Amino acid sequence: MPQERLIASTEGYVTTEDGMLLFFTTLGTGPSTLLIPNGPPLIDDFLSLAVNRMLIFYDPRNRGLSDAVQDHSRASGIHHDVDDMEAVRRHFGLARIDLLGHSYLGLAVILFAMKYPTRVRRIVQIGAVAPIPATQYPPELSCTDDILTATLSELTELWKKPSTDDPELACRRLWSVLRRIYVVNPADVDKLDRWQRCHLPNERQAAKYAMETIIPSYISLALSASDVATVTMPVLTIHGRRDRSAPFGGGQDWAKLLPNGRLLTIENGGHMPWIDAPSVVLPSIERFLAEEPDQRR
Repeated sequence: MPQERLIASTEGYVTTEDGMLLFFTTLGTGPSTLLIPNGPPLIDDFLSLAVNRMLIFYDPRNRGLSDAVQDHSRASGIHHDVDDMEAVRRHFGLARIDLLGHSYLGLAVILFAMKYPTRVRRIVQIGAVAPIPATQYPPELSCTDDILTATLSELTELWKKPSTDDPELACRRLWSVLRRIYVVNPADVDKLDRWQRCHLPNERQAAKYAMETIIPSYISLALSASDVATVTMPVLTIHGRRDRSAPFGGGQDWAKLLPNGRLLTIENGGHMPWIDAPSVVLPSIERFLAEEPDQRR
């Protein structure tokens, strides 16, 4: 058992404003707290960050062990995610928090900071959706390669002609195809299997919920410099140049747009660059979170 596994941990549930229960796991103690939405699959990867701080990993609504959303027509997607971050912060009685958001949650943590700027100390974005999510980037700022093309073709066939009536098996087959686009080295694909939690009912519906609720809730957003003017805390944007899910151009745009943003480019990194380049990504996050307040880029 790695030494980091000996770090004190707790588990429990946070009750949101509208009565949903969100499952959380905490690791470590320290003078600061890093909140990681959709974090439970990341626990093993980010254990090292718990040495000098508390980490709070939690499942968003309709994911993992959190409550399922019964009426999708009343769900507000990414905006509920922002509200739920605030519910977690309040539950733990934290005056200020650090935030780490991956993929669309890289956008959600900025929306949270826009709404509650005094409650955020630092932000880490990894493979974040662009400030204007609908942006179409040129080839040099995106990655549409043979792996992505083949994967999208296979996914289309799976959705058109499901190969099984077993929801768990269908979920596993979907993930076995989808996971290939997230990392650069095919040898690393198996490392992503902790993200496949198809034994949980919520995860069997995750793709449907994302398509029907999450993506529509943010695709029409278009953040400008004036929108993010209050996001003055330091923001580290980590983005793989070979990210097939969230184009690298979006990472560049965040670094230009945010008042105190900086970009860490992972040249041979994909959508999960901490898998592609852990010796670069993890120490960079640790140094960023440990910086004194007056240290700027």
